Amino acid sequence: MELRQIQYFMEVAKREHVTEAADALHVAQSAVSRQIFNLEAELGVDLFIREGRNVRLTPIGKIFLEHMEEAMKVIESAKREVDEYLDPEKGTIRVGFPSSLAAYTLPTAISAFSRKHPDVKYQLRQGSYQSLIDGVKKGDIDMALLGPVPKDDKKVLGNILFTEKIVALLPVRHALADRKSIKLSQLRDDSFVLFPNGYILREITVNACQQQGFQPNVTFEGEDIDAIKGLVSAGLGVTLIPEITLIDSLPRQTVKTQIEPQVTRTVGVIIPTDREMLPTAKLFHEFLNEFFNMLGSFQK
Repeated sequence: MELRQIQYFMEVAKREHVTEAADALHVAQSAVSRQIFNLEAELGVDLFIREGRNVRLTPIGKIFLEHMEEAMKVIESAKREVDEYLDPEKGTIRVGFPSSLAAYTLPTAISAFSRKHPDVKYQLRQGSYQSLIDGVKKGDIDMALLGPVPKDDKKVLGNILFTEKIVALLPVRHALADRKSIKLSQLRDDSFVLFPNGYILREITVNACQQQGFQPNVTFEGEDIDAIKGLVSAGLGVTLIPEITLIDSLPRQTVKTQIEPQVTRTVGVIIPTDREMLPTAKLFHEFLNEFFNMLGSFQK
């Protein structure tokens, strides 16, 4: 079994069309067909069902594809590791992040790191809280910035970079819009704009409201920070939002208000506990800790 055969097989499986796979691989269709035939002959099974110009995986073909996808991840990781040991300054870092850290926190860190290590490349993946944790565990990403930092998951190691305040974002015509600070309980009769169920910022908001004796009335949902801001800007409700997401500017027709009692969340970086980080990723991880520690000292 040759690596080229596996690559051809996976491309055909993805496109379900030999000609399209050949075009994507920049080889002749006959070369792809021959390698697939040789692979099936070696395995002693049919991996595809032929349907004219199209093909689809047989049941055993689907099983074989799953194993080959895992094998290719191992091969790619090994190649990356060799390349990075040869020159960590030219490696690739795979970083996950939520939308709440996309506008300021992550770009600020990458910008500062890139000034010191200009040849490093990045693969960035935005996702929800749990999907980022799962991505680190599975090896799809090297690390993830997220908040709050998980404490009880033995498969990831997290360390806190900073603690951020959660503030209220209100429509400019809200009755409390002229207040610099409000009690969270004063929003008990308002409509809330929150992330859908399963998002950590929704959980933080709901828990904070419940501690003040009420359940927030969620009338609108948005799947990213900009959507939440836009709905509040349109006057459709209020929300609680990390203050750092408003650091550059407030959305039009909104005001930022401090809340009492204060609500905070930790923000940090998580890495896997069951495997060693590659040199370039390790370099970035160490930088994150130093960078935010320096920022914290400066702000104090």
